[in-house]
Amino acid sequence: MNTNELLMPVSILGSLGVSIYFFTKVMTDYILKKKMIDKGFVNDETQAIFKQHASAVTNKYSSLKWGLITLFAGLSLVLMEYIPFDSYSPLPYGLFAVSVSIGFLIYYFMVKQSADK
Repeated sequence: MNTNELLMPVSILGSLGVSIYFFTKVMTDYILKKKMIDKGFVNDETQAIFKQHASAVTNKYSSLKWGLITLFAGLSLVLMEYIPFDSYSPLPYGLFAVSVSIGFLIYYFMVKQSADK
C-alpha cells in the first residue's frame, strides 16, 4: 500500500474531526452562556468565570506563535529541497520537528522576555 493512499484519508478525516470538535465546543459554550443569562444565573462570580475563560482562550501572542511555527516549518521544507536523502530516510521528519521546535523555543523566549518587563 502506498503511503499517499493511507495519508490522504487520515489527514482528511483528522481535519474534519478536529473542525467538528471545535465547532461543537464553540456552539455548546455559546448555548450554555445564553441559557444562563436567560434564566438569570449571571452574577458577579459567573461573569468573572466567563471573563477568565475568555482571557485564557485568547492569547495576545497567538499570531506570533503560529507565524514563527509556520516560518520555521516552511524553512525546513525549503531546506529539504537542497539536502539529498533516501526516500525511506527519517531525515525529513527530524528536520521538520527540529525546525518547528526552534520556532516554539524562539516564541517561548520572546514571550518570557516580554513578561519579565
